Amino acid sequence: MKVIDMRCRPAFLHDFFGASPGTQAYEAARWLNRRVGSRDDQHFVNSLTQQGFLNEVAHAGLSRAVVVGRHTPGQHLPNDTIHQIVHGHDSLLGIAGVDPALQGEQAAVAEAERAIQQLGLAGIDIEPGFGVPARQPDDAVYYPIYETCAALGVPVFLMSGPTTPDPRFNDPAGVARVAADFPHLPIVCYHGYWPRVAEIVGIAFRHENVLVVPDMYQFLPGSQLYIEAANGFMADQLLFGSSYPFRPISQSIDDLQGLGLRPHVLDKVLYGNAARLFGL
Repeated sequence: MKVIDMRCRPAFLHDFFGASPGTQAYEAARWLNRRVGSRDDQHFVNSLTQQGFLNEVAHAGLSRAVVVGRHTPGQHLPNDTIHQIVHGHDSLLGIAGVDPALQGEQAAVAEAERAIQQLGLAGIDIEPGFGVPARQPDDAVYYPIYETCAALGVPVFLMSGPTTPDPRFNDPAGVARVAADFPHLPIVCYHGYWPRVAEIVGIAFRHENVLVVPDMYQFLPGSQLYIEAANGFMADQLLFGSSYPFRPISQSIDDLQGLGLRPHVLDKVLYGNAARLFGL
């Protein structure tokens, strides 16, 4: 079985991911693991080193693990750091993070271009709901990034979900406008806008360039709608992510197989859709 994990980061990357045992952040990482159903809430200690992370990826049998960068006022995972983690490892892909509201339009566009063209990263992540102030994805400040991704031929990734500081900004409505304005740009929605599952499924019905990665929220109440949609019209638009280090990779693969996806759809969700997205 081939598997691409669309959201997979090593614990050593940041204290938020459990990099420092004995700290409040480490206990928060354990807490989140329990909330999303991890059977071992300290499994991520295996990836406190680069080699440990590579071992976790290999042990889970991943074809690729997608390591996601981040640039928000609250957390910055530099693109050069993401490059250092993934460079030279065929099993890893990196996604860059930019914030045009924080960096300024020209600097963010230049950084996005550098990340793709020089660092060899595979897409750009933005997080409108985590900005200061929080914004919706169709805010004009992000349009130069969408234009840049479209011109470079790479997907854009939106981070959403219930950890958005103000739940009003975990709203997928703006995704529909962006998808309509950039019909050939793949728009990947991390966390799947859970718990607003029906709304993002409805937007994906209308816009085939909207891809959904519920990752750790796939295993929480209300998420069966993702499965029902994938067994129908959304077979090419649902992708797997473990959200490691907040959920074990192997457990997440096993759990997904028990959710009722039809066999040919399961292959697409675990591998085929992501392989097509990245041109593998």
